[in-house]
Amino acid sequence: MSSDKDSFNVGDLTTGLKDEDRAGLVNALKNKLQNLAGQHSDVLENLTPKIRRRVEVLREIQGKHDEIEDNFREERAALEAKYQKLYQPLYTKIVNGAIEVEGAQEDVKMDQREEKTAEEKGVPSFWLTALKNNDVISEEITERDEGALMYLKDIKWCKIEEPKGFKLEFFFDQIYILCCNLKKIFSL
Repeated sequence: MSSDKDSFNVGDLTTGLKDEDRAGLVNALKNKLQNLAGQHSDVLENLTPKIRRRVEVLREIQGKHDEIEDNFREERAALEAKYQKLYQPLYTKIVNGAIEVEGAQEDVKMDQREEKTAEEKGVPSFWLTALKNNDVISEEITERDEGALMYLKDIKWCKIEEPKGFKLEFFFDQIYILCCNLKKIFSL
């Protein structure tokens, strides 16, 4: 008999995983089980014909499930790509200062208390503030990083199909760094 702390619950494991990670885990487990089944084929041979047929039907059902799951993932990927294209123009408008927000110019004229400086576009230090307020990333940002992140103008994310993964691009003001575009590719 095992105690509660020694028991293994698959639900606990899959709760914290993303869909892609779950799919990878399921595929890895299926492959391992198939390898084990191949090594222990005598187990199936020792089953009665009726039970063997049940196992075969279960394999067929699993195959149909896998096909539906593949279709779901393809359709979801297409839907995500569609909406990513729709979101993209929104990201560049205010953050990068590509356009001025309606009414913002009037606000500047009304506020005569501020010193007149070079006209800023977008939201100053947007990415530094956003990253420092992110629960996961904020712990990693040092004072030294803050100096560079003040000049970070944009971060772009792009999904990559082959090899499966994604790309992050960091765009800086040329004032801070000569190379104003840094790229990092992550393979999954």
